[in-house]
Amino acid sequence: MRKGQAAMEFLMTYGWAILVVLAAIGALAYFGVLSPSKHIPESCIFQQGIACVDFKVTETEVTLYLQNGYAQDIDLASVEVGNCDIANVNERIPDIGTKLVVLTGCDNGIAGDKFKEDAVITFSFVGSPLNKENKGEVIAKIG
Repeated sequence: MRKGQAAMEFLMTYGWAILVVLAAIGALAYFGVLSPSKHIPESCIFQQGIACVDFKVTETEVTLYLQNGYAQDIDLASVEVGNCDIANVNERIPDIGTKLVVLTGCDNGIAGDKFKEDAVITFSFVGSPLNKENKGEVIAKIG
């Protein structure tokens, strides 16, 4: 009888401790403390050749400040980010030149939320009829 009572007390004590830990983890998850997407730093990164110098995301727009790093002039055709309307740029950017691109018609969520979307820049080298793509990602806090 004594061994059974000791075993039951042992299980009950640790059972309550485990229940308290699970409740604490549940509370942290409910309040968003355990949500890694809220702690990801803001970034705008593309493949080598095009640099995202600066960027801004609002509820209805995405603005990118891009720089050509291909060591030759490029003809920028279009820029796509998430569900925004495609920005048909059709403009030449010289080597080390920059271009401000504003994408409108977006449904990015509400201010304060995290924005994480893939981006695609379509361009061609000057004199070439072949289009190329430079893919990237934009992670930002909607402002």
